[in-house]
Amino acid sequence: MTCPAKHKPARRCIYTRKSAPRDELIRFAVSPSGEIVADLEEKLPGRGLWLTPSTDIVERACAENVFPKAAQRNVTVPSNLSEKLVSLLDKRCMNLIALARRSGSAVAGFEKVMKTLAGGDVAVLLEAIDGADDGRKKIARRATGVHAFSLWTAGQLGAPFGRDRAVHVAIISGGLATSLIRDGRRLESLQSKGVYADA
Repeated sequence: MTCPAKHKPARRCIYTRKSAPRDELIRFAVSPSGEIVADLEEKLPGRGLWLTPSTDIVERACAENVFPKAAQRNVTVPSNLSEKLVSLLDKRCMNLIALARRSGSAVAGFEKVMKTLAGGDVAVLLEAIDGADDGRKKIARRATGVHAFSLWTAGQLGAPFGRDRAVHVAIISGGLATSLIRDGRRLESLQSKGVYADA
């Protein structure tokens, strides 16, 4: 007997007014000083203000004073909020990769990644945006069903491994991989060039 899929709680975006799984949104909260802060850990007290992770939507929400309306009070919204979100998420992803490396859940390098993929337990594949196409294509053929990101340079991916460069990185299935997929998707969405269209 199979168990039913676990229901993912939904939240409503304060700008689009559309509901989506909370994993696909970013929670904001109001600090004691009245400032809007990104609550990426979703642990800050008070009412959560959920927003779709898109640069266009974040900027529109700021320009159209959506945050004070949703909070039902005067609040201070940081300048360049979308840029700050990108920086925060980028740092979180790098920290998760470093934790995965220290726990033995991450490997770097073409041969190691190919070997790990053959084992069938890879959840996340990270490919440097400045890596060679031939190596990426070879790995992509082995990475069926693996969530892949290409958001960082080889230099950036190498840092958590204590090396100058890392073109290919694989993260083994587990809690760190799940968190990296969630934050990576948010970062990817914020960095995309898509423009929100009223519909």
